[in-house]
Amino acid sequence: MTRKIADCRKHPSVSHCSLTISGEEEEVVRAAAEHAVSVHEHTDGPELREQIRTMLEDEQVDA
Repeated sequence: MTRKIADCRKHPSVSHCSLTISGEEEEVVRAAAEHAVSVHEHTDGPELREQIRTMLEDEQVDA
């Protein structure tokens, strides 16, 4: 299974957040949603989680 990454540095914010979250897709979506609510003052819900899901990237594996 490919690990996914959510990287706040790719989405500029007032807080200049530098958090990166990686793991299996559902874990990352859940953790990123919790982070978006607690740090970036977003409202959790299906729309936020779908937006997060579309911004996920595959984790690069060093060979």
